[in-house]
Amino acid sequence: MIRTARPDDAPAAVALRALVYPYLVRGVPSTWRMIAEPPPDEHWTAYVAEVDGRVVGWVSAYRNAQTSEPDVGEVSLLHVHPDHRQHGLGGSLLARALNHLGTLGVRRIRTWAQPDSLPFARHNGFTPSRELRYSTLDLRSAPPAPTSPPGISLHPLAGLDPRRVHRLEADAATDEPGDVPFDLVTYDRWLWDVWNNPGLDREASTAVEVDGQLVSFSLVIRDGDRMWSDYTGTLPRHRGRGFALLAKRAALHRAAARGVRVAYTSNDEANAPMLAVNARLGYRPVASQWSCLRELP
Repeated sequence: MIRTARPDDAPAAVALRALVYPYLVRGVPSTWRMIAEPPPDEHWTAYVAEVDGRVVGWVSAYRNAQTSEPDVGEVSLLHVHPDHRQHGLGGSLLARALNHLGTLGVRRIRTWAQPDSLPFARHNGFTPSRELRYSTLDLRSAPPAPTSPPGISLHPLAGLDPRRVHRLEADAATDEPGDVPFDLVTYDRWLWDVWNNPGLDREASTAVEVDGQLVSFSLVIRDGDRMWSDYTGTLPRHRGRGFALLAKRAALHRAAARGVRVAYTSNDEANAPMLAVNARLGYRPVASQWSCLRELP
């Protein structure tokens, strides 16, 4: 049975996601909120496949409200439990997601597929576009705390005005590589997505300040002893000075001190600077996915 997701599906959805995507980190509170109180202006909805009372499949669909490109829809995290594949559940979940997007009038749809799911994506009219690389870092041996050069300060986000952090992310993300521009980060949407995210660890998340200006930062999303580097960015005019490495090293050190044991992150294949930062920090490749696009008439 395919049905609309309910908030009480959150624990089962998180367990299923951990099985299929062990490198993704979103806990039960964050998933519950996503279902019960979805982000504004996106018409977000999710569907589950249920067999004998158990959630064995998931997909979400929404209009992308954070891009200036018109009429872009997203099909996110389509997955089915390995024991229940090859029975049409994936196709049924995708059909429900596409039908929802059709009611919103979108004309371009993006989804993500693991390499072994690319034939399914192509069969359903999607064309692979860009590779997203996932990496992991064992934090049981905590990275050393970085030493700030003179005139440079490191701050946990907990002590900062969220408006300053929002301005930093909005300016740093304007040239983030991808096949859909990420250029409409309104403050209210950012508050919902980042600052008020139940998983955000504001004590571990770290910003770099130079001459009174925030120039770089690294966000930590946490679920128990696992964390996700949600975003690490630097203002364009301050790049090439090691600030992203400094912010991320400090965030990882603080997260480890607060009980995190394993860290995950992802980067577009074209984002050579951040791939180099992660390599210096000791991250190792763990998986990849491909963004896939489908144009509608």
